[in-house]
Amino acid sequence: MSEAGVLRVVQLNMGSLLEPNWDERRFEILAWLDRLDPDLVCLQEVWEDRAEPGSNTAGWLAEHAAPGRWHWCFGGFPIRELIRGDRDLLFGSAILSRWPIDRHELVLLPVDSAPPDPHPSWRMRAELLHAHTGGMDAFSTHLAPPPAQAYLRVRQVQAIDEAIRARHRADGPLPAVLCGDFNAKPPSDEMRFLCANAVLDGHSTHYQDAWHVMHPTEPGHTLDPLTNPAARSLNVPPQRIDYVYVGDPFMRPGGAGRILRADLGFHEPLTGILASDHYGLVVDVNWPQKPAP
Repeated sequence: MSEAGVLRVVQLNMGSLLEPNWDERRFEILAWLDRLDPDLVCLQEVWEDRAEPGSNTAGWLAEHAAPGRWHWCFGGFPIRELIRGDRDLLFGSAILSRWPIDRHELVLLPVDSAPPDPHPSWRMRAELLHAHTGGMDAFSTHLAPPPAQAYLRVRQVQAIDEAIRARHRADGPLPAVLCGDFNAKPPSDEMRFLCANAVLDGHSTHYQDAWHVMHPTEPGHTLDPLTNPAARSLNVPPQRIDYVYVGDPFMRPGGAGRILRADLGFHEPLTGILASDHYGLVVDVNWPQKPAP
């Protein structure tokens, strides 16, 4: 059962389009959500066929949970460059919440219209999905995938910070919660910027990296081909690229926004198959004013 005064956040790139075995993996995700019992879930690599009502893969999770368990929203952009055929697919993020979603908005992040590499992944549109729910603001994002596209991810995190500042009240009951697959390791400029460890173009900001707060000396790999066979096709070393960030809790009443827990999730099979090529995160955040469901 959800704990009073504690917001439980789950983050997962669920790989529902580009990775195999979605029909089996979706039941694994349901099993993990039942185990973790979160208040808020941020998902990436969600797809929806605009020609098929009810095709949204995050919507499927909500529909197969207990009745009324989830309120949800989705936002994504067409992804014809990475799929074959004529299906009119949207690809993006979803947010599931224990509370009704009062409003939501999809923000297009900066793209490179003339990248130096012809691979279509260099032209993917990156999203930031905002949901105002339960009196707090949640954001889900998925940044440029190619490792060498750090120059674009730097622009994207700056745009994310600006978008959050424009949509989140600094004096709200809880700092903004930002989750996603950032496709960048902690020492990168883009991640250091979010944690107030780098200044970009004269600007700085401060979000708490939940994993680093609780496990400053542990790697916390979320993309690990050594332990997750589904990640091996990417041909990259183990790395931490998925994050839960919580905005600045400095001097907030009651310690709102303080990180209480950060652990891996979806990193072992509950139903016989791993949930995704990514591992997820489960984070508990102090929230004295947390409303009842």
